Amino acid sequence: MGLWSKTRSSANRLFEGIKSVASRLFEVEPHERLKLFLLTAAFFLVISSYTIAQALKDTFFVHMVGKEYQPVAKQIVMIVLIPAIFLYSRLVDKLRRHQLLSFFSLFFGLIGLVFTYFLGHDSIGLPNTHIGPHRLFGWIFYFFVEGYSPFLVSVFWAFANSIFSSEEAKKNYGLMVAGSKVGSIISACCAYFIFSHGLPMVYSRVADIRLHQYIYGASSLVLLVVPVVIALLMKKVPHRYLHGYEAVYQLEKDKKKLQKESVGAFAGLRMLVEQPYVMGIFGMVYFYEVVSTILSYVRLGVAEKCASTLSGYSAVLLGIIVPSHVIGLLISLFGVRELMQQLGTRICLMVIPIFCGIVLVYILLNGSPFGFAMAYALLKSVNLAFSYPVRESLYIPTTKEIKFKSKSWIDAFGSKFAKASGGIFNWVTTQLSVSLVLPFHAFFFAGIVGAWFTTAYLLGRRYDRAVAHNEVVGIESTE
Repeated sequence: MGLWSKTRSSANRLFEGIKSVASRLFEVEPHERLKLFLLTAAFFLVISSYTIAQALKDTFFVHMVGKEYQPVAKQIVMIVLIPAIFLYSRLVDKLRRHQLLSFFSLFFGLIGLVFTYFLGHDSIGLPNTHIGPHRLFGWIFYFFVEGYSPFLVSVFWAFANSIFSSEEAKKNYGLMVAGSKVGSIISACCAYFIFSHGLPMVYSRVADIRLHQYIYGASSLVLLVVPVVIALLMKKVPHRYLHGYEAVYQLEKDKKKLQKESVGAFAGLRMLVEQPYVMGIFGMVYFYEVVSTILSYVRLGVAEKCASTLSGYSAVLLGIIVPSHVIGLLISLFGVRELMQQLGTRICLMVIPIFCGIVLVYILLNGSPFGFAMAYALLKSVNLAFSYPVRESLYIPTTKEIKFKSKSWIDAFGSKFAKASGGIFNWVTTQLSVSLVLPFHAFFFAGIVGAWFTTAYLLGRRYDRAVAHNEVVGIESTE
């Protein structure tokens, strides 16, 4: 009887604890609810499409160009995206914030449908079974999908950072990311199920290719809904709730009156170089992307060993992604808001490299390719669910030029530069003897994590000072 009473009492305490966390989790101010709901809906759609595109990008490249050329592609894409950044900078000067997000959603949705059609083309698409660097379509598709992150996901975050204050970000970014995780789980699970069970009893490559066209085409169509959601947001939410960080809003308002806005393609790059704060954000992106690229390359090797068909390959990649998004959903629901409010942005920034270091130690002790792939999934889940919203909140006290233009350089050129660095590391490891691979990884990872932690500490301290004194980071570069 006493044991039953203790068990029931423990269960009651657990239930009350969960209820308390849930009540704080969904404690959203009435005026914020519609803004949060519509922005979450838009993010749901963006990430649903992005999840499928990222998985199929690797499938198509490996089956058209070859896995051994992926490190080369990661270096070339860094150069290919530079002209796109200049064009993007011009669009930032010409379009309003919400129009920019709508434009890129339509662009990637419509061009994605064009790619969907040509994937089934007999000579340039998947029906051509010849694999090699001469397959130009495979390169172009890879570069196109690599643009999703800097010119779609990044623009979404820039827009969100411009309409949320730092306090709103702490309370709501976790919920917004959770909504995106639901989208990625649904899209990845549906695609995984179709690739695993959608083919006829007798395998047909034609049916296999059609499945990939249907899945990628559907992911492109989803993006065409995003401008509708953003239009509703701008129409239904009162303008006074779209100011975000008030000091930045007033600054931008004054600059517009005086016609002193900083325009030009190089404005964002100049601020990246001149502002240590912006360079710090670049560092946070760089260190993660280097580690992620190293682990991702091993992941492709795991998929190649486990699958003999196109759909089988895609299913393996999606099978690795699904657990990462499930973990990410739990983190975003029950970790982001609590940690950001209880620990603050500076401590949260330092937690990221510490956690990464722990995972890397596990990898070095485990050493198996499957362990590398699972570590990649875990790091990806923590990055998208926790690191990303924490890092993105750093843009809130910055000028429009930093939010949109410098951010585009960081997420396009900087991110791809990091991936190119990771690609070079992967190539170097293939030239080493087996006995040297582990020490080489250990030395390299130790340096990355140490520099990452130092950057996080200094960046977090500068952010806290800016918010505490209502400063606008980057204002001196625009005067």
